[in-house]
Parts: sequence; C-alpha cells; structure tokens
Amino acid sequence: MCRLLGLLTVREESAEPWLVRSDRSLLAQANATPETAQRDGWGIGWFEAGGRAHVEKGVGGAFETGERERFVGAARSARPPLVIGHLRRASNPLNLPPAQLVGLVNSQPFHAHSVVFAHNGAIPFPRETRPMLGIHEPKVQGVNDSEVLFWLLERNTEETGDPLAGYVHTVEDLVRVWQGMGRPAIPPFSGLNVLLARGPDELWAFCEWTGNHGTAFFDPSRRYYEMAYRTTPHSVVIGSEPFDGERGTWRSLPSGTYLVARRKEGHVEVKVAPIPLPASLEVRPVPA
Repeated sequence: MCRLLGLLTVREESAEPWLVRSDRSLLAQANATPETAQRDGWGIGWFEAGGRAHVEKGVGGAFETGERERFVGAARSARPPLVIGHLRRASNPLNLPPAQLVGLVNSQPFHAHSVVFAHNGAIPFPRETRPMLGIHEPKVQGVNDSEVLFWLLERNTEETGDPLAGYVHTVEDLVRVWQGMGRPAIPPFSGLNVLLARGPDELWAFCEWTGNHGTAFFDPSRRYYEMAYRTTPHSVVIGSEPFDGERGTWRSLPSGTYLVARRKEGHVEVKVAPIPLPASLEVRPVPA
C-alpha cells in the first residue's frame, strides 16, 4: 500500500515543501513507523517544456541512505505547474519472490508521452486483466499490478476521450474480470486511489476502495485510503493524507469521489463530485 502527492499551481510554486520539508511530507510518510515504511521504490513526475512527461524514480525507500539524497534532488528539480509524487510499498498478487518485486521498472509514477499516473491500492488479478489492455498489453514492462491498471485506464481514457468515463469503465472492467472468475472471496480491488495528469494543466484524483485497511499514518481518526486536499485560489495539493497538521486547511476526499483541478486564467479551478459508478455494480464476494 503506497502514498501519493499531487500539486497543480498557476505560480512558480515548488512542490518541495510537500515532498520534503513539511512535518507530514511525502518523505516523512516514507518512514513514519517501521511497520508502515515504504521501502519498495519512489518516484516524482512533472512536465517539461512542450508538455512531455518526465519522471525520476528510485528503487528503495526514499528515506534510506543514498535514496534520500536522490529523492530530495528530484524534489528540488520538479517543475510546476504540475507535480506527482509516489512512495511504493509493493503488493504481490502474483506471489513472486520479494526480490522480483522491486526495481525501477516497477516504481511509480508510470508515464507515457504526456501522461503521468500514480496508484495506491492493489488489483488482485493482474494476469487475468492484461487481455483487456488491447494494443497497450505489450507495453507492460514489469510485475507491478499498478502498471496493468495504468494501461487499462489509459486504454479506456483514449477510447472515451474523458478521464472520468475512462475511470468508470476501468472499475467496470476489473469487476467484470472478478465476476468471470466466479466472484472469489477477495474483492476485485483493495484500493483504486489514482492521480492522473494528461498534460500540465489538469490534475485528476480518484478515490475508491473496498474493505477496512486501518488508519492514516499520522492521524488515527482518518481511514487509510481516505485522501485529503488543500486549495487556494492559485493551487491545489492532494494526497493520501494531509501533509501538515494544520487543522481546518485540509478537506477529505472519501471513497466514491473524484477531484479535477484545472488551470484557468490565473487561478486553479477545482471540482469535487461523486464518481458516477453504476448503482448495479457489485463488488461483494460470494458468502462462504
């Protein structure tokens, strides 16, 4: 289970405070407790001139010697207006040896041309899902189930022309795979918390989960997958949990909701709304 950060701004505003310096920064979350340490990779993505995605990644924990220096350097290099950060704690639905789970190819964010994607959660049937990727299936390079989710969302977003519709179709596809397997006891996903950018001017965040996964790292009153965001007229910051302890400045993005932020005429416009999943969508396992 991973950690996410997204920043969209209309100013020359660095993401470094949220990535490194704040008391609950992404770096602080990397090793909040020994039990929750994010040891399996990290990444920071942004956009270069011309709108092409650029991602810097690491293999180990962002807090570890050597990796920390690279993470801090990438945080300083990340350029607004849009930055996405990720810490990885690997899921293992393929039951692989631990050594096979870690590597740059499996670290997030994933990117393609003008797209940056990061995921917190797991899909338990990546092998069975891969045939649904269509022309993108050969592009899967690693063993991270999140990479399968990335290309599935990319396929659906390309086909619909709309990230929201693409996300809805992606959830439906995952449920369809699960149903085709006889609705086993494990649900079709644990968490589908996603940050998605298809260019430097628009940031999407989706929050959807099943089950009970404990609490946030720094605030036991928050549920683990409950995302949080902070807005000003000029920026929005969103992540897996608040990046500082200032009460009243952070709002919750609970399961079943999405946020979209757009740069418009010198300000950032933010919309939060329910994800329009079909009411008939069933994700409960067959009772034992």
